[in-house]
Amino acid sequence: MRTVEVRVPATSANLGPGFDALGLALTLYDHVEAAVTDEPGVTVEVEGEGAGQVDSGEGHLVVRAMRRTFDRMGAAQPAGIRLRCRNRIPHARGLGSSSGAICAGILAARALGGGELGDDAVFALATEMEGHPDNVAPCLAGGLTIAWSEHDDAPRMVKLTPDAAVRPVAIVPPTRLDTETARGLLPKDVPHKDASFNTGRAALLIAALTQRPDRELLLAATEDRLHQPYRAPAMRESADLVERLRTVGVPAVVSGAGPTVLAFSTSDTQDLIAPEVGTDWHIQLMDVDPVGASVQFPETR
Repeated sequence: MRTVEVRVPATSANLGPGFDALGLALTLYDHVEAAVTDEPGVTVEVEGEGAGQVDSGEGHLVVRAMRRTFDRMGAAQPAGIRLRCRNRIPHARGLGSSSGAICAGILAARALGGGELGDDAVFALATEMEGHPDNVAPCLAGGLTIAWSEHDDAPRMVKLTPDAAVRPVAIVPPTRLDTETARGLLPKDVPHKDASFNTGRAALLIAALTQRPDRELLLAATEDRLHQPYRAPAMRESADLVERLRTVGVPAVVSGAGPTVLAFSTSDTQDLIAPEVGTDWHIQLMDVDPVGASVQFPETR
């Protein structure tokens, strides 16, 4: 039996104006211990998030990602797969839990399968499975990422290092929202002035996060007209919280497709967040994860 351990960070995509392009890796992690065996069958143990809820067989997302990776490498499928998942990333909350599972499965299979799969191919397969690259990019690379697709649909990314003063705060509600449901609320076309508005804000956000993370610049830089207004009816409480936080001067956005709210805490806003949050929400102060997913063989630790 061969075993590998993979750690994947939570991620927040969009960050307001950077729809389907910007992503941030966060210091909240899922740990996956994966083994391939000669004994037929799939065994999945889950602790924490998703325990007793997610598929415990071939339908588990990590298993599916491993199977796809073995095929992509041209490696033989193992007779058996054993997984032990210790999950802290909330499911269906806009913090990249599915991207984390996909990346964990791909990296585990690459480490165990004996085939060749470069980092670009890992990124491409993860994007293929997830549907878009904005969450898988920071999950794999860490830091702040800008992701895009070339004309041949090949995904690309650039990794940036945020200023050390950037302190993300995830405000997680008890309710869930399926990403496809949230994406289905978006119109096919948007006004040219709104697209232009977001282009400027996304560029400003890069400058704010990497060079000048003060609240005035972050407040302006996190404004959005392309997705949050259209999704607000499906997550009214999240939209209201974003509005309340921004009114008192806290740069806040919907994390990914929601319903988690992501705020950027600065020295003059850290005491303003809790009074605006209801008791049912969980406030998680984090840092930016600098390295992304990591792979370790237990016997070499």
